[in-house]
This record gives sequence, structure tokens and C-alpha cells, in this order.
Amino acid sequence: MVSKYMGTKVSPDAAAESGPVLRDPATRAVLDSIRRIVRALRESSRKTERSVGLGAAQLFVLQRLAGAPPLSINELADRTLTHQSSVSVVVSRLVRGGLVARTRAAADGRRVEITLTPAGREVLSRAPAAAQDRLIGALGLLGDAARKDLARHLGRLVEAMALPLHHPPMFFERAPRAQNLPRPQKRKRKKTSALPV
Repeated sequence: MVSKYMGTKVSPDAAAESGPVLRDPATRAVLDSIRRIVRALRESSRKTERSVGLGAAQLFVLQRLAGAPPLSINELADRTLTHQSSVSVVVSRLVRGGLVARTRAAADGRRVEITLTPAGREVLSRAPAAAQDRLIGALGLLGDAARKDLARHLGRLVEAMALPLHHPPMFFERAPRAQNLPRPQKRKRKKTSALPV
């Protein structure tokens, strides 16, 4: 895969072999910071799975529903800082688990609302804090200018890595399978005639 960034084509192989980048202490500092953040999120997700049987994204959605009026998927996406397609995947899992309910709004039958069930409230009562809240809190401490700079630089890094532009899933959730991709074909067994004994 080749990334076109700021008018220069950079292949991942060439970037990996570039000596100055590897010798720059800032490169290691960036990688170490990303590793620390990912590790904290992963460990928090594992802790959540052990304590309440949910992934970090599912807990984050439950916590955003707590104390809120019934929310639409778009409103919930705003509260979780994700795209509606990403939060919808998590909500579907929570509905199957009986932790949230989807209902038609009484005032507008076109509106589908998401609410916590009693089982969802019970899980929340014994759940740890979501790691995403720690990350969001830290981003708040950076201040507006630093947060905007970080967003711009991370966007440039994503572009330079030639990562897909589709909406990412929530942390540690599997991406939904693309609807238009063909499913892998099963191999047909060849019929073999019985050999004489």
C-alpha cells in the first residue's frame, strides 16, 4: 500500500527503513505513548469483561444511557463520540443481552429510542469506570488548542499510514462485516465413486 501525503509517496517498507526516523527520540516517544494508551484501554476492557462480562465499548454505552432520557442512535453516537453505525453495532449486542431496549417513541412512532433495562442498571451498579472516560477527561485537561493540534496531527498520521477512511468501531469492538462483500464460498466436495474391493 502506498500513501500519498503532502505530495510525497511513501511506501511502508521505505518508511520502516528510513534511518533518521528510527534514530529520532520523538519517534520512540510517540510509539511509547500510543502503546501506553492502548494498553490502558485494553487492560480496562479485560477488567470489565472479568467483572461484568461486557467489553469496554458495551460498558461505555451503558454508562452513557444511565441517567439520560431515552436516546436515539444518533443522540447516543453523540454521547459516545462515535459514528451512529459504530454505536449501533454495540447497541445490538446489548439488546440481545437484555441490557438495553429499543422502543418506538410514544410521541413519534418513527423515532426509535434506546433505554437501559433493569438488567442493564444492575450490571452498571457493579461495573468499574469506563476507560474511555479517563481518556476523555485527559483530553479535556489538554485545553482547546492542544486538543485541536493533537486531532490534526493524529489525522495526518492516519492519512500517512493510508488507513481506511470508513468509520472506526468503538474501542475493542469488532468492525461490522461490510454488507456488500461476498461471503467466502464453501468448497464443494468432489463426488468419488466407490472403488471395487
